[in-house]
Amino acid sequence: MMHYPVRLSANSPKYSPRKIARLFACAALFVAASAWAAPASAPIVLTGADRRPATSLSGEWGSIVDPYFSGLFSFHHEEKANGWFRNEKAKPGDTRPVEYDFSKAPKLKVPGDWNTQRQSLYYYEGPIWYERDFTYQPVEHKRVFLHVGAANYRSWFWVNGTKVCEHEGGFTSFNCDVTAAIHSGANFIVAAVDNTRHEDNVPTLETDWWNYGGLTREISLIAVPDQFIDQYDLHLSRVDASVIEGWVHVMDAEPGATVAIQIPELKAKTTATVGDGGRAAIHFSVQSLERWSPESPKLYKVQIRAGQDEISELTGFRTVEARGTEILLNGKPIFLRGICIHAEAPYRTGRAYTDKDAETLLGWAREMGSNYVRLAHYPHDETMLRAADRMGLLVWSENPVYWAVQFDNPKVLAKAEQQLEEEINTSRNHPAIILWSMANETPNTEARTRFITTEAAHARGLDPTRLITAALLVRAEGNTKIVDDPLGKALDVIGVNEYIGWYEKTPETADVTEWRFDFQKPVIASELGGDARAGLHGGPNDRWTEEYQANIYRHQLGMLSKIAQLRGMSPWILMDFRSPNRPLAGIQDDFNRKGLISEQGQKKQAFFILQKAYKEKTIGKAE
Repeated sequence: MMHYPVRLSANSPKYSPRKIARLFACAALFVAASAWAAPASAPIVLTGADRRPATSLSGEWGSIVDPYFSGLFSFHHEEKANGWFRNEKAKPGDTRPVEYDFSKAPKLKVPGDWNTQRQSLYYYEGPIWYERDFTYQPVEHKRVFLHVGAANYRSWFWVNGTKVCEHEGGFTSFNCDVTAAIHSGANFIVAAVDNTRHEDNVPTLETDWWNYGGLTREISLIAVPDQFIDQYDLHLSRVDASVIEGWVHVMDAEPGATVAIQIPELKAKTTATVGDGGRAAIHFSVQSLERWSPESPKLYKVQIRAGQDEISELTGFRTVEARGTEILLNGKPIFLRGICIHAEAPYRTGRAYTDKDAETLLGWAREMGSNYVRLAHYPHDETMLRAADRMGLLVWSENPVYWAVQFDNPKVLAKAEQQLEEEINTSRNHPAIILWSMANETPNTEARTRFITTEAAHARGLDPTRLITAALLVRAEGNTKIVDDPLGKALDVIGVNEYIGWYEKTPETADVTEWRFDFQKPVIASELGGDARAGLHGGPNDRWTEEYQANIYRHQLGMLSKIAQLRGMSPWILMDFRSPNRPLAGIQDDFNRKGLISEQGQKKQAFFILQKAYKEKTIGKAE
């Protein structure tokens, strides 16, 4: 909005004294609004934030549904200086109307999506305000951060009426510096969260999963020293298996400051010096290190110290690389027997966020015989990744560049790269993660290829120790599936999605299907399958039945076993999940039914077919 200078005079016939006073009052209000709207500190990423001592803000928050966003914007869409972030209360004798009151508002549980907490919010897309009172005692020479595990999709945060940050992206964690806003004793935090879909969002307007809104993951306060460890990367060298290397970054550290690393169980320790950019390079030898693997997911306590700051990380050490058409884990070929998983909570449904959610979902994957999971179609939270570390499940982690985002829009690329940075910098020390996925099922266009190739290069710059992949669409000529998408040049591992027997032809078509690959790289069948409602039975050719889904899997397994460069598979999907694209009453009822398990935990026939193949290792080369 443009603002033009106005020359005012008390003698001007156009402006009466009352009008001049009103204009000056409006100008004062605008100055106040501008001061409020001044950018707060940008959120930062903290590696291993969930390992730091924290004050939890979980629980019931006051909530106000605000579809017009009138709590933040005026009728002319200008930011209000007296918005709801002030958390005002009506006072006796006050003539001003205060038309909101968080203390009287309905409650929403945090963490949690709003869609499954209140029937009236089931389909709601738009802004909702949250408020929480809390007490706190700041400590001198400590900085305080508001840690947000995830808020879908765009969010704004205020502490005691002061704006502390805003963020875009619904599946990555971020941290807002609240040191200047928080004080001793009673405090309040106000958040506005808007899950409205827009064309220039990442992901864009259409997704085949539910647009769960709200503060969907853990919210807490984290206190750190003035100079603190914000990011670090410790990994096993690919060249020398007795060497741990990487780096530690210390925020606001002076060059020459010391960083100390210790792994007590291995009796290993080292020190390093912080350089001009705040980063200290790490390189030290260890003896008798047990490498992390699905068969033996060994985790070590690693202590990292810098000045007054200390982090105790729990991590494992392993290497992963691609060589020709092989995926090598700890230098040895591996076949990835896996399954796709959405962050959908079993039994209660809604967005998954608890340890129990993660252990149930990954426990089912392990029961199936999996050594790998594709966590689709966005970064999952730390509870899921920590569980994968403990349980020995390799992970494909995915940036939400889904279907057809605006690939020719530089602002959209910047959003995708921001989310990629937050994903990698938050989760880089999970040994379970071996694949960073750039995208899923994107159209083959020059703009798309440039966009995702740029993403891939950015990911390699952030983390050269893992493999880059994407799930590609496959074209067909007769009964030949052809993988020649030019994006394959930018990938270390080729993911291919296909649905023979469901979206194309019949299950038996898989028996006569041949595959041609234009890339001599490892291939993962990243998606395959079909829908079935648990408990619905019929013949092998009756759609929507467990028997039909099982028939698809029988023929798919036979076809996949003949693909020479196949190095893994992750059928779609472990558990049924909500999607607004699935309205068929009595069958789908707002759920994608391709799960091998229903949302209530009922295993379908196809689960046992895949389980048998995995446990007997009848598909893929034996490791």
